[in-house]
Amino acid sequence: MRPSNRAMGIEYAIRDVVLPARELEKQGIKIIKLNIGDPVKFDFQPPQHMKKAYCEAIMEGHNYYGDSEGDKELREAIVEREKKKNAVDITPEDVQVTAAVTEALQFIFGALIDGGEEILIPGPSYPPYVGLVKFYGGVPKAYKTIEEEGWQPDVDDMRRKITDKTKAIAVINPNNPTGALYEKKTLQEIIDLAGEYDLPIISDEIYDLMTYEGKHVSPGSLTKDVPVIVMNGLSKVYFATGWRLGYMYFVDPENKLAEVREAIGKLARIRLCPNTPAQKAAIAGLRGPMDYLEEYMAKLKERRDYIYKRLNEIPGISTQKPQGAFYIFPKVEEGSWKSDKEFVLDVLHNAHVLFVHGSGFGEGGEMHFRSIFLAPVPVLEEAMDNLEKFMKERLG
Repeated sequence: MRPSNRAMGIEYAIRDVVLPARELEKQGIKIIKLNIGDPVKFDFQPPQHMKKAYCEAIMEGHNYYGDSEGDKELREAIVEREKKKNAVDITPEDVQVTAAVTEALQFIFGALIDGGEEILIPGPSYPPYVGLVKFYGGVPKAYKTIEEEGWQPDVDDMRRKITDKTKAIAVINPNNPTGALYEKKTLQEIIDLAGEYDLPIISDEIYDLMTYEGKHVSPGSLTKDVPVIVMNGLSKVYFATGWRLGYMYFVDPENKLAEVREAIGKLARIRLCPNTPAQKAAIAGLRGPMDYLEEYMAKLKERRDYIYKRLNEIPGISTQKPQGAFYIFPKVEEGSWKSDKEFVLDVLHNAHVLFVHGSGFGEGGEMHFRSIFLAPVPVLEEAMDNLEKFMKERLG
């Protein structure tokens, strides 16, 4: 039976390179995997009080269908967290709990897009932005980010990309795949532009506390009348990737998105509810101590500094220093590879290190590759040694 074009058109570059890596592993070859951004696969875990709360929730019988919008106490905890972090004026009624940020994106795009309508997304960006916009019949339009300026959004290019079909502007900050941390001035310019064209902003803030030299600023904290839909969750800052729990909330002082909110509520109801015991654990996380984060971020900073230094010492490769998240997005400046995917597969087969090809993250990713730096320094050292040897051999 022929499947739908809608489903067959989906691409997900981060996992596309896994299949050839598995084939090599079947041959007994050790592969150093620096492709998927899952901290729990390395030496990071959800904090103990969250794990305890999850287990207690199950044993206390919180295994039932919950409210489609999410547990009321959790939504109250989200409001407390976001008011403290971003000084936003929201209530629990402004919050929708989701199965992580990816489901929040599904809800938002499903509620916003009709056939042929456009969403502005950063180029490069996390692959589900492209895939989900297309899935709902829309057109993803990438705006440039400026590599030489630490991958800051090019607001002038954003303006050029706006048409009468544009429905929203998406920002991913800190950014996946580049590790960029957007400046307050740039975010204010984006808000002003959105206000000029009466567009909402979709703000992906899943890495909001994972910053190094700077601090994250939410457009939700800057807006006066431009509606902002903020997305966040447990996967990164709370290191609970497999729990698949997140949320979105509306900063919408003039209630411009009332009908969109109603549509999102309908989409939430047809999927019933988020994971009930995970929501109880999320309450413990949002209201509990955050001292674990200081230790984890110190480890990540050491690993970021190491991989940044090593990559810039390798012939034919250069990179910007990431300011947030746990990704780095180097450029392949020399060599005879016809594409970045060819480069990544060559590295995989001959240096036995698995990266993700930059073009898999859309426009702006060509002849780049993404690496995580979640692994301990000795693992990163082995990977960089292999890559350096490989590049020296290839470049002669």
